[in-house]
Amino acid sequence: MTSAQPIRIVVADDHPVVRSGLVALLGTIPGLEVAGEADDGDSAVRVAVEREPDVILMDVRMPGTDGIEATRLIKEQVPGCRVLILTMHDDDATVFTAMKAGAQGYLLKEAEQEDIVRAIHAVVAGEAIFGPGVASRLLGYFSEPPSTAGADDPFPELTDRERSILDLLA
Repeated sequence: MTSAQPIRIVVADDHPVVRSGLVALLGTIPGLEVAGEADDGDSAVRVAVEREPDVILMDVRMPGTDGIEATRLIKEQVPGCRVLILTMHDDDATVFTAMKAGAQGYLLKEAEQEDIVRAIHAVVAGEAIFGPGVASRLLGYFSEPPSTAGADDPFPELTDRERSILDLLA
């Protein structure tokens, strides 16, 4: 992608007001182009395959196929597409599951416009990005001693190397 080409985005959210608000907002930002919309995980996958966007702004909880499973399917079928989770759910299990599914970023819907735009550019550049609250909790989780972290480990199947990578991402 050259600098003259806009970043193509698909917005996937089951709430029409949120989805149309994001589409309207992103349409006003130079260098960004809304390539499509989806109201559930199945349509998010379908639109991603058809339009091959650079980024999908993905909600987590949607009817039918949720945003986590849609993220996993999109990463399998459109590997060059980045997924940026934009949700109101900030519990640890949801964050870790989204990352394991292939999301490159995780923001809460309370994020400011500038933070969302910065996150879009960051994930397109190959960076992992997390909102401040999520990032501090991730860092706190990985700074716990192993004896306490193992008791509440949402992903006991991760190898030491995968944990190291996750730690670096955080």
